[in-house]
Amino acid sequence: MKILLHTCCAPCSVYPVRVLREENFEIMGFFYRHNIHPYTECLRRQETLAQYSQDTGFRVIYQQDYDMEGFIQHVVFREKDRCAYCYHDRLMAAAHIAKQGKFDYFSTTLLYSKFQNHEMIRAIGESVGKSVEIPFYYKDFRVGWKEGIEESKRMGLYRQQYCGCIYSEKERFYKKT
Repeated sequence: MKILLHTCCAPCSVYPVRVLREENFEIMGFFYRHNIHPYTECLRRQETLAQYSQDTGFRVIYQQDYDMEGFIQHVVFREKDRCAYCYHDRLMAAAHIAKQGKFDYFSTTLLYSKFQNHEMIRAIGESVGKSVEIPFYYKDFRVGWKEGIEESKRMGLYRQQYCGCIYSEKERFYKKT
C-alpha cells in the first residue's frame, strides 16, 4: 500500500515514518512550504528534511513556490482560527498530490505532535479525503513523541522551536513584560 505523508519537518517525520514502514506502507513525503515563516526558516526546515531523506531513504516531494502572502491573506482577521485554515490547506494539497500519484492513502506528521489539535486534523483530513476521493489514514503518533525527539537529536537534525507560521513564532518568542 502506498501512502503520501504530509511532512511538516524532519524531526516530526522520524517516528511516523518508522511506524508506517513497520506497517509495510510504501511512504513518500510531501513538504508544504507556504505556512512556514520567515523564508529562511522554511529553507532550513527543507534542508534538514532533505538531509533526513538522504540518510534514511525517505523520498519527498517538495512544494514549489512560496506563497506567504496567500497564507497571510487567508488568515488575516481570523488569526485565532488560523490552524483550521492551515490544516485544511496542507491536507488538501497533500490529498490532491496523493490522488494524482495514485496513492492508496494520505496522512500527516501533524498527528505526531502533542501540540496540534488531533480531533480537528482528523475531521479535516477525513472531509478532505471524501471530497478528493482518497482515504485519510489516521494514526495517533503521539505515543512516540519522546522516542522521536530522542532519535532526531541523535541524528543531529535541526529542531525548530515553533509550528511554522509567523503567528506561532510570535507566540513562542514574544513575551509581554
